[in-house]
Amino acid sequence: MDYIAPLQNLIDKFASLKSVGKKTAVRLAFSVLDMSDEEAASFASAIMSAKTDIVNCSVCGCLSDAEVCPICSDERRDRSTICVVEDTRTVMAIEKIKEYRGLYHVLGGVISPVNGITPNKLNIDTLVERMKSGEVKELIIATNPTVDGETTAMYIARLAEKSGVKATRLAYGVPVGAEIESADEITLMRALTGRRDIS
Repeated sequence: MDYIAPLQNLIDKFASLKSVGKKTAVRLAFSVLDMSDEEAASFASAIMSAKTDIVNCSVCGCLSDAEVCPICSDERRDRSTICVVEDTRTVMAIEKIKEYRGLYHVLGGVISPVNGITPNKLNIDTLVERMKSGEVKELIIATNPTVDGETTAMYIARLAEKSGVKATRLAYGVPVGAEIESADEITLMRALTGRRDIS
């Protein structure tokens, strides 16, 4: 069955979202049609607000509603340790376990030559600048255990070595090929506690 043009357009927009399949897109589109005018307007406003009000923290690159995110602004955090992650979702996953008290650095992805993503396309230069401050003693590299994640981890570990900063990697608990953001709290706690040196 062909959907009328406005509905098909809405379905196509939902289907263009990452991890949203055709059937889910259809369900979401019909959910929007079931909304009242006020609910639909509020939904659209929330989307636009997210696009206009959310920025990247000027220090770590994490999503924030201010120039400097709440974590970087928190003077109680351990500024000698930085956990390097691929995206903000990983920050949120690690924060849930309430065990890590250091800072973060969000790369915005991983090095992937196949996809044309080189180090200069990631948030790496600012990480190097942070290491030059002399305040940072350890980088916990928490990229996903994929081929590209491991390549990125080794690249950053070499940069850390040049800056005289210790580089560690999340250890057991996070299986190869898994997404860190999908790991449960106990798994993440064990991985953080059992981190190891990168040689």
